[in-house]
Amino acid sequence: MYTEDPRYDLILDRAALYVYIGQVTAAGSEQATASEPIRERGDSAGRSTLTAADRAYATLRAAIIDGDLAPGAPLAEVEQSTRLGMSRTPVREAFARLTDDGLATELGPRTLVVSTIDADDVTALFDLRRALDEQAARLAARRATPEQRERFRTLAERFANVTTATLSDDDAGRHGYYALVTEFDATIDQALGRSPHLAAALARVRTHLARVRRLAHDDDARLVASAAEHGAIAAAIADGDAERAAHATHLHLHNALTSIHAHLKESTP
Repeated sequence: MYTEDPRYDLILDRAALYVYIGQVTAAGSEQATASEPIRERGDSAGRSTLTAADRAYATLRAAIIDGDLAPGAPLAEVEQSTRLGMSRTPVREAFARLTDDGLATELGPRTLVVSTIDADDVTALFDLRRALDEQAARLAARRATPEQRERFRTLAERFANVTTATLSDDDAGRHGYYALVTEFDATIDQALGRSPHLAAALARVRTHLARVRRLAHDDDARLVASAAEHGAIAAAIADGDAERAAHATHLHLHNALTSIHAHLKESTP
């Protein structure tokens, strides 16, 4: 049972920190999340200092998440450096970052491929999501400012307006719908306030979740149900009901995992 003791929040936030540390590279490195583009560093005059390695990483990462580079696809330095119009060194650095992210896997000394995702990987991902997302919903419900609560209330209304008819007006990839989900995730992160490590751990998980979404190919009926589930979470946070928000999150994750497993099973020969 969740307690109001602030020490409990600290314990959970430290747990998220350990997850985060275990997944990132050297301390202080800036890496993009699934819900925001890679950020350009700037010099004292405000000019961009985005490196070739940063550009290679951002481009390859997007290609993997969007499915343009399919699971199991080979990643060759020569091929990618030619395609990206840069030398092999920044591409090699980008490959190292993708490997640290879990988006690429080394099969041998000179063999790198896009990481595959199977049913067991999805289950493990959702085990982690339950720990992180449910706690994030609790904390957002408790910590959200009045302005943020109004934003959650507006999000709940927008999710309620998602129907098969509105989805049919979206593009084939349902980018409009997923943009709304991304906005919801960003609002959760902002409401977390003093839990930056939890927000960072969530962002890392969302990177892989974006790949799972592409592979699962949710139909519109499932997306409408998912919108209702997101709306229930948003409404609970807006009302400041921490346990209701956590329960709504648990239900959403259960339904999402069930749907993804069903689609993966159908697509397996």
